[in-house]
Amino acid sequence: MRQLTIAIPLLLILSACSQSERSAGQVELSAAGGGTISVTDSSGAALGTVQLTHSCSDEAAVRLGRGLAFLHNMTYEEARNAFAAATESDPDCAMGYWGQAMTFVHPLWSDPPSAASFERGAALIEEARTRAASDHERAYVEALAGYYEAGDGDSEKPNLVAFENGWRAFHESYPDDPEGTLFYALARLGTADPGDKTFAVQRAAGALAEGVLAEIPDHPGAHHYIIHAYDNPALSAQAADVARSYGKVAPDIPHALHMPTHTFTRLGLWQESIDWNRRSADAALKRQVGDEVSLHYFHALDYLAYAYLQGAEDQKALEVQKEMDDVKPPYQAHLASAYTFAAVPARLALERHMWEAAAALEPRLPSAYPWETAPAMEAITYFARALGASRSGRLEQARADLQKLGEIHEQVAAQSPYWATQVEIQRAAARAWLELAEGSRDEALSTMRAAAQQEAGTEKHPVTPGEVLPARELLADMLLELDRPAEALVEYEAALGRSPNRFNSLYGAGRAAELSGDAEVAARYYEKLIEVTANADTEREGLRKARAFVAEHGSPGI
Repeated sequence: MRQLTIAIPLLLILSACSQSERSAGQVELSAAGGGTISVTDSSGAALGTVQLTHSCSDEAAVRLGRGLAFLHNMTYEEARNAFAAATESDPDCAMGYWGQAMTFVHPLWSDPPSAASFERGAALIEEARTRAASDHERAYVEALAGYYEAGDGDSEKPNLVAFENGWRAFHESYPDDPEGTLFYALARLGTADPGDKTFAVQRAAGALAEGVLAEIPDHPGAHHYIIHAYDNPALSAQAADVARSYGKVAPDIPHALHMPTHTFTRLGLWQESIDWNRRSADAALKRQVGDEVSLHYFHALDYLAYAYLQGAEDQKALEVQKEMDDVKPPYQAHLASAYTFAAVPARLALERHMWEAAAALEPRLPSAYPWETAPAMEAITYFARALGASRSGRLEQARADLQKLGEIHEQVAAQSPYWATQVEIQRAAARAWLELAEGSRDEALSTMRAAAQQEAGTEKHPVTPGEVLPARELLADMLLELDRPAEALVEYEAALGRSPNRFNSLYGAGRAAELSGDAEVAARYYEKLIEVTANADTEREGLRKARAFVAEHGSPGI
């Protein structure tokens, strides 16, 4: 067996190893002087450092390391190709078959493998079983096998539970194996209860990944899973340093360039989010999936547009929409692609409170995308339409769009409890504003409070930088419209606690404080809004009012 830490130049180091070392099976690869250097892809681009026990040929080992690094970077297609190349060069390389089967499992993406992919993964696991040459390799295979043995049912939850149980057993047997430790951390995140606001599972998973990072400072999986573990309001600040280093570990990998912006978005650091998502989108265009535009391109564009809108860089956000529209099909059919297609135009209208534009949004664009596979994403358009219609006096349209949301909710409920909940929150929020437009003020406020409370019990999905419009912010908007500014301020502050430095929540908090007669608090929020929008390319009405107030009353404390 070889305990392998992949390094550059890997082929040269392997050829330099003595025959006796290879026979003994203990080849430790590292940079001169003991420092580690990243695995590269076939073009020489860095991927990070990994360590894997295996019984494969030296040629296959290079490809195994490459596949493993791609796997941790969630660049699944390229990982699958690298693992397949390992088995082509060494048909008895059990870990190559294991790696291919691993690429079909995406615990954090809500995209279970297709029936064909599931069948292929199960067959690959059997191939790996027949070729595993040690207890350690067999443990790797069995850690994954449970996922496939749970069967291809209507819900992926039993598979993910089996996946977690398998990696827990592996970690208990091989606690010093960094790769198994990281896959256990990932598996735990895949089954974490989003309603548990202690984030106990996320803390434990983050600690596992931090332990590996301390030993292997440029490990892609350690960086990646720490960011995911701490991707929530309570813990995001703990990932800031890791976020700023991950993009350097794999600087040409779109998802590695994008992942730091999960943390930057949580912290409201818009310029950093802009910088990294721009790099991610550009890198993704160069790494298409076959002839399809990568999901990572669209994913980065959604985060990019969101960040521009929070900084009132509206013209740049509109350029993101144009850039997206100009990309020709075929597109990689994936949750992230569909979400971006629906969310970006909705954000452009809703974040700027352009209600008539929101009401006029057309569903299922671009038409070349297979929307029948993404009803929860289609719901975003109908949410924006219904909300925009209610707030621009088009009540019949609002009712029709709400009816469509109800139909989509029934469809999604049979597929995904998480997305069904998100659709229901959108449906309730839109219904609340229709009730307000119809004159039912108490009913509207009750409905809106319920939507905000339901949203508070969930966590945003990794596919999105944030809710299309947060229900808590919409509740605050309604309270402000009902001339209850003190209550509105409380809700805006709660919204900012979950999503710091949002333009509308900052302005709303300032306006609510101003109307409550608290000039100092108003100035504090307005001053923050002015700071956040330092690069604004549009003079939004809220920003103009904030500047006028601060000019008249001075900065906080003055």
